[in-house]
Amino acid sequence: MSKRILVVEDQEDNRQILRDLLANAGYDMIEAEDGQQAIVAAAEHRPDLILMDIQLPMLDGYEATRRIKADPALNKIPIIVVTSYALSGDEEKARAAGCDAYVAKPYSPRALLAKIREYVP
Repeated sequence: MSKRILVVEDQEDNRQILRDLLANAGYDMIEAEDGQQAIVAAAEHRPDLILMDIQLPMLDGYEATRRIKADPALNKIPIIVVTSYALSGDEEKARAAGCDAYVAKPYSPRALLAKIREYVP
C-alpha cells in the first residue's frame, strides 16, 4: 500500500506541482485548500505525512498544525511546512507550532522528496 500525504495548499498551481511530484514518487495525495479542511482531512484519512503551507484562508498553517498536534489520535503524523515565509524566525515559529520540518519556497523537488523520505520512506 502506498503512503498517503496530505497536501495543504490554497494555490492550485502549487498543488498541481506537488500532485505530479508525489505521484511520480509513488505517493498517494490527499488535498486540502485551507487550515480547516486540513484538520478534517487529517482526522478522516490519517495520512502518513502532512505538507502544510502557512498562508492559508480560514485558518493559517500554524493554527492548523497546533490543532492537529493537540489531537492524541493525530499528533504522531509528521508535518513539514512548505512555505514562502522564509524570513528570520519563521522556521522557529513553525517548529513552535509543532511542525517537524521546514522547507522554504521555491524548493528543489529533489530536496523536498529527500525531506519527505526522511519521514515516509
